[in-house]
Amino acid sequence: MSRKDEYRKVCEIESTIPIFSQSWWLDATAGNFWDVVLVEKGGEIQASLPYTLRKKYDFTLLAQPQLTQSLGPWLKANNSKYAKRLGREKDLMQALIEQLPQYDKFSQNWSPVITNWLPFHWKGFNQTTRYTYRIESLTNLDMIWHSFQENIRREIRKASQREGLIVTSDVSIDDFITLNEKVFLRQGKELPYKGTLVRRIDQAAYQKNSRRMFAAIDSQGRYHAAVYIVWDNHSAYYLMGGSDPELRNSGATSLCMWEAVKFASTVTQSFDFEGSMIEPVERFFRAFGAVQTPYHYISHTPSKLLRTLNFFRSIKS
Repeated sequence: MSRKDEYRKVCEIESTIPIFSQSWWLDATAGNFWDVVLVEKGGEIQASLPYTLRKKYDFTLLAQPQLTQSLGPWLKANNSKYAKRLGREKDLMQALIEQLPQYDKFSQNWSPVITNWLPFHWKGFNQTTRYTYRIESLTNLDMIWHSFQENIRREIRKASQREGLIVTSDVSIDDFITLNEKVFLRQGKELPYKGTLVRRIDQAAYQKNSRRMFAAIDSQGRYHAAVYIVWDNHSAYYLMGGSDPELRNSGATSLCMWEAVKFASTVTQSFDFEGSMIEPVERFFRAFGAVQTPYHYISHTPSKLLRTLNFFRSIKS
């Protein structure tokens, strides 16, 4: 049995493996360009580290797929005392590192759940702190509503009361992609991923009952905005959004996000607005009363040539 087949079986029984590390998600986002290293003890898989493998200009890159918020190691839960647990984490993580194929660069965002990266530091990896925004508990929607900044509550009221917008999940993936693309066109950019990738994710997540779209529509049948979320047993994640620039002042995006949060409270425990280091995006997510939450970006570039090229690129920029 191949490692990937072993991993598929683990994903079927381990509910603590996040959605972005699930084998079906990797199949949808990376096709055949992903693999995984595993650590087995006592006849059970104790740890895993999936990654994508790409060649670029003869460099081997281990990373993560597009539209995948995080990857990183998964360690089977253990009830040992704290000091012993840290020792176990060190052993498992170093065993994962030793099994990685030869590469020129490794780079991944890790889930905020993974706080211990020291074993990677000891093996020469680097860390950068990045941030996402999370609502950790979805049990009290009234408390969540009152934690929103006033401008967000005002936008939601405007969209639903003054504009008369209705939020529906009965929206096609093609209509969503059109709205999503308009966000980038407004900035003079192309969609940074292919529509075929979005469709593959949508089909796979639909089959797993792990995705939903929320689109705000007016009385004329025009879509003002939409958001797309996915979820696992522990959290929902804002994956993508879109809006019509000609209708962007209706408050529709805030309304869709609120509906997404309310729905998430029925299927999981928390809501992750997806990490963004872009100032206007950060400001918008923060306004929903979400908590700034750090996560690790882990990288390693053994290739001296690639390090040199990256250095000269940084000087030019």
